Amino acid sequence: MIATQIHGVRGRQILDSRGRPTVEAEVVLAGGARATASAPAGASRGAAEAFELRDGDPAHFEGRGVITAAAHVSGEISAALVGRDGLDQAGVDGLMRKLDGTPQLSRLGGNAVLAVSIAVARAGAAAIGVPLYRRLSELAGGSEPTMPMPMVNILSGGLHAARGMDVQDFLVIPVGAASYSQALDWACRVRSAAALLCDRTGISTLLADEGGLSPGFTQSSDALDLMVRAFEHAGLKPGVDVAIALDIAANSLVDASGRYRFQRAGERLTSEEMIERLEAWTGRYPIVSIEDGLHEEDWAHWPTLTRRLGHIQLIGDDLFATQPARIARGVEIGAGNCALIKINQNGTLTGTLEALSTARAGGFATVVSARSGETEDTFIADLAVGSAAAQIKIGSVRNTERLAKYNQLSRIEEDGLPFAGWTRGR
Repeated sequence: MIATQIHGVRGRQILDSRGRPTVEAEVVLAGGARATASAPAGASRGAAEAFELRDGDPAHFEGRGVITAAAHVSGEISAALVGRDGLDQAGVDGLMRKLDGTPQLSRLGGNAVLAVSIAVARAGAAAIGVPLYRRLSELAGGSEPTMPMPMVNILSGGLHAARGMDVQDFLVIPVGAASYSQALDWACRVRSAAALLCDRTGISTLLADEGGLSPGFTQSSDALDLMVRAFEHAGLKPGVDVAIALDIAANSLVDASGRYRFQRAGERLTSEEMIERLEAWTGRYPIVSIEDGLHEEDWAHWPTLTRRLGHIQLIGDDLFATQPARIARGVEIGAGNCALIKINQNGTLTGTLEALSTARAGGFATVVSARSGETEDTFIADLAVGSAAAQIKIGSVRNTERLAKYNQLSRIEEDGLPFAGWTRGR
């Protein structure tokens, strides 16, 4: 009989990829299984996502410390969980939510609760001797594990690159790839080609938070043109082998009047004009996915965007914030057709799996995503596979916190799992 009761829980402060503190939790089960997990952090955060508890002491990491959140892990959370079955993921997560007592985990901190939730799942998988993705598949209701299509960051602006460009991210999706490994190869070729083209023309090759290039174009069309040239330089056919995905991050563009301000381009657009702009780009370039084309409370115009551009993938990130109720509202009114899934937006693994289930039940695609502030924790790679998410969005093919996740997917692929491929728009 395997002893899977939680024996101890400990929290600590570590640093993320931006050199900012985050919470790491360590969970030990009675049978000796031990696991750690860390909470990521975002730059562009939606109002509905779980609360990130920070100390606010300006003398310690400029107020960004998480000593209090880590202490909650070692204190209240540990006391409540010791003796609980580490395989009862829903029970553990439910107990932590009840212990916190707030809708957005603002008392104990969503970063504290999430780190423990993930560590419990990882320890449970270790205790019963199965790969983490298999354990997550079981928790997700038994979906057949699938290798996800990677969406890879090539160029960055917005909050990921000190607003060097108005649009936050320009990504490649290897739509014609027949396997995860081929998709990764093609994405790396595009990234190298883009860097080479920037270097040849004297454009900045500084790196943004997620490892993307930050060329600082005034016009978004210049970035889109560079993406197409990079595809061609890499020997790949635009729209056939590879295509463009955009993360507009509209929350960071909207002003107090509700207009979308393209500061670099010197433009302010209404919601209707924003939809027209996205439609024009889609008609001119091989764009197959747009994330957060409108801001998180522009519910009145999201259905219009979806009617106009529903033939491509329209992702809600800040719009849905990995909250089942918001995803259900999107399904009901026809706002988007895909949900971005970020575990720290929800705050627990159980809640995240519920968000995935809600999206699927409504016919929405799902994309498991990293954050701009990451660690070497590879959990989302296993989550994307185990939950059979169609796609994964990790960042660029640079920086160890990104590569750790791509490399974990390469290891998992050796198990012979099927590849999701690309279906949207075909």
